[in-house]
Amino acid sequence: MDNDSMNEKTMDDIHTKEIDLVNRDPKRINDDVVKVDFEDIIAEPPGTYSFDGVWKASFTTFTVTKYWVYRLLTALVGIPLALIWGIFFAILSFLHIWAVVPCVKSYLIEIHCVSRVYSICVHTFCDPLFEAMGKCLSSIRISATKEV
Repeated sequence: MDNDSMNEKTMDDIHTKEIDLVNRDPKRINDDVVKVDFEDIIAEPPGTYSFDGVWKASFTTFTVTKYWVYRLLTALVGIPLALIWGIFFAILSFLHIWAVVPCVKSYLIEIHCVSRVYSICVHTFCDPLFEAMGKCLSSIRISATKEV
């Protein structure tokens, strides 16, 4: 009974683990993709500066708009997409576990038998032929002389 309750607790912990609300990309999969700040998009070279107030207002507008549109889109589309991706990866896992790996293992078992038969045929028929040809052609000597 103790073992069953331990297994159930382990299963519960896997599906209800705490998520980190501070570091939301611990494996850094989006480091080079979506890191877009105002300075990455809009830059004024020396000698062509706008008014300081316009520059500050542009920065604030860009940053706030990006922040709130992202939050709005994740609120509206994030949960349905999470559902779709969950279903997709569940199907992918199912196919990999129940179809792909067994097919590959079956193929490897069957090809092992074929490779043994092929190896026996090659050693039986080809090895003597190539050994005989090698002995016949081993006495051939080629010499090259350079005439000036």
